[in-house]
Amino acid sequence: MNLIIRLLLTALAVVILAKFLPGVQLSDGFTSAIILAIILALLDSFVKPILVILTLPITILTLGLFLLVINAVIILLAAQFISGFAVSGFWTALLFSLLLSFLQSVLYSLLNKD
Repeated sequence: MNLIIRLLLTALAVVILAKFLPGVQLSDGFTSAIILAIILALLDSFVKPILVILTLPITILTLGLFLLVINAVIILLAAQFISGFAVSGFWTALLFSLLLSFLQSVLYSLLNKD
């Protein structure tokens, strides 16, 4: 049940960010946001650990800042899978991933107070 609530909160965060962030388009509304939340969860579970291991030397060299690049790549990869979601470029994906992480942490903290 907690997973479903987290996916719905992530979808809500995606809808909010798509409304206010230029360069991010969500054409099908909440349906695409839910699909995006599921795809992001799958990519974070399976693809991101592989990318982190492959880029470990550069991540250590940049003191972990390269993980932001990996998050932007995950967003761009998700945009390729979902036809109702588009990101205009790398910098937009980087800003979207930062704001999504921040908004998710705020929403998840509200969830944990119950």
